[in-house]
Amino acid sequence: LIGSVACALPLRHYSNMKLSSICTSVAAAVSLTSGALAFVPATNQHKVALSTSTTPRTTFLAGHPPHGGGDAAVTEVEAEAPVGFIDGELRGAAMRLHTRSQAPREGQAPEPSRPKKHVTTLDDYLHFLVDSQAVYQAFEDVANDLEVMGPYRNTGLERVKALDEDIAFICSEYGVARPEIGEYGNTYAKEIRKLAKDGKVPELMCHYYNHYFAHTAGGIMIGKAMAAALLDKKVLNFYKWTTPEGDVIESRKPLSLLEPVRAGIEKMAAAWSGEERKRCVDETAATFRYGGQLNSYLSGGSSPH
Repeated sequence: LIGSVACALPLRHYSNMKLSSICTSVAAAVSLTSGALAFVPATNQHKVALSTSTTPRTTFLAGHPPHGGGDAAVTEVEAEAPVGFIDGELRGAAMRLHTRSQAPREGQAPEPSRPKKHVTTLDDYLHFLVDSQAVYQAFEDVANDLEVMGPYRNTGLERVKALDEDIAFICSEYGVARPEIGEYGNTYAKEIRKLAKDGKVPELMCHYYNHYFAHTAGGIMIGKAMAAALLDKKVLNFYKWTTPEGDVIESRKPLSLLEPVRAGIEKMAAAWSGEERKRCVDETAATFRYGGQLNSYLSGGSSPH
């Protein structure tokens, strides 16, 4: 790893957790979230519909909510609702890139070889956070630079400032140096800026949506596992959001922030040509690859993508 620091925690810092349970919880979180897994695999228990002018009723079902949805709350409507771009074309492309174990009904990707067990260290996590910040900085920069990205400025989903505080806390609390941005963070950040420079807005929005929304779903799972394994259960600011009203949302989906962004992307996609929509959908594999590379810091360098 570029700019690595030898800062694996002594065993006494793992509290009462056994190393085997730490390894299992972290590996499970990374496995489930590699490549922006935040869409819900379809099962017989999931009934998903978009709201229409009919009166909806809310049913609580087992399993994870859809991308940007509530805590396992699924809205049913009496009329057949049209499926939007996100839940239709974009979701379909994402689910095909999952394995059968991740999405039994829709997964088509081959199962990766079983990696060797890896106990994630503070060094691994710090590299992940630093590289993640580089990627979020690139997103925030292009949102400020491109006129078409105006609706995605100051949404409350921005993560650069939160990561600044978290990285500073870890370095101070555990007496370690901040590492340099690694290859994965640099490569992904450069790709985001290149897409913006080249005017490839549909491709850019595929990355934006998958990266930000996955962090509010699978990313929270990673945060909980890392907190338990490495930080005496301290929840980092990376996994907290503040609403315009000043309410702090911790370790759960910030729905009031997600829905306006989701609606904006749907509106943007509705104005695209068929070719532009296809370009956005076709970029999904790249979002999985880059996201998997970032997550590989936590799993000993292995990425399923």
